[in-house]
Amino acid sequence: MQAERVRCPWAVDTDGSRLYSDYHDFEWGQPVHGRDELFERLALEAFQSGLSWITILRKRDAFRAAFAHFDPEVVAAFTDADVERLLGDAGIVRNRAKIEAVVSNARAVLDLSGTDLDTLLWSFAPPRRARRWERVANVPAITPESTAMAAELKRRGFRFVGPTTAYALMQATGMVDDHLLSCWVEPAR
Repeated sequence: MQAERVRCPWAVDTDGSRLYSDYHDFEWGQPVHGRDELFERLALEAFQSGLSWITILRKRDAFRAAFAHFDPEVVAAFTDADVERLLGDAGIVRNRAKIEAVVSNARAVLDLSGTDLDTLLWSFAPPRRARRWERVANVPAITPESTAMAAELKRRGFRFVGPTTAYALMQATGMVDDHLLSCWVEPAR
């Protein structure tokens, strides 16, 4: 029975919704590939900055609708009127700087030269650790790889991508495995 499984301590549903536990069990730490999929995760991690992840999970469907399912070609064409429209959308986080960053980042995705978003992001994935962390306190918030990723993304015109956001992206997309040793989720292959 899933309720009896040992999960990472942050994956506790306090509202009975199963949003956290389902995200933890089936998405977090699983390898994610593809331009649009990674663009979505990058955008959601930027929106999460300073907020609780549960807030983002609750608004995820609204984010997808508001940002054209995170198709960079569509989002890159958003105008100032679209930004104003999004600022009025109660279904998403209404933060002008973050909304504008997503639009700008869509343009940066399309401007990547010599690589694609998938290849670029995954080039910063470190080698797999031989053993999972035992405690949440062991899990870093920033690593040399996330710092390098953030610097390269900023160099290429991306916004809202500091080292902490980059590391959260690495965790969410399976570039690193930060499930704890006691967690039931099998390591991604």
